[in-house]
Amino acid sequence: MSEENPLPAGWEKRASRGHEGRAYYFNTALGTSQWDRPTESAFGKGSELTEVQCLHLLVKHEESRNPSSWRSDHITRSKEDAINILKNYETELRSSPNIERKFRELAKQFSDCSSAKRGGDLGVFKRRQMQKAFEDASFRLDVGQMSDIVDTDSGVHLIYRIK
Repeated sequence: MSEENPLPAGWEKRASRGHEGRAYYFNTALGTSQWDRPTESAFGKGSELTEVQCLHLLVKHEESRNPSSWRSDHITRSKEDAINILKNYETELRSSPNIERKFRELAKQFSDCSSAKRGGDLGVFKRRQMQKAFEDASFRLDVGQMSDIVDTDSGVHLIYRIK
């Protein structure tokens, strides 16, 4: 079945099972769907990637899904304080001559994630293995690029892509 106006690259039109007679659009690059007809290619920056490897530095706060870590049994800092802490790390990292080495050092000392013992290294991961905001930011980065602050249910993060 051909349509007069073909869909942009990477999109499929599918019939909804729950809404009889209604179609939705499936993004084959990201594995996401939407009701509105897409106007742009599904293949935005990073969408061709199937896996990446990143370091991250997590700062949890009292609103985090699990406000505890290997560093502290009960985290009471505010989200605003967590963001400010991360902004200070970001400034330090962006002024470093070797961001990756400095990132690993900071993550090892200060990250609230158990990956701290590996210098924040999460290993290789594929799509749909991380929280959506974290995944989106990770897959948009170029190798050797650091994200802005990323907010997830776990806390606030800086992400640095290494592969």
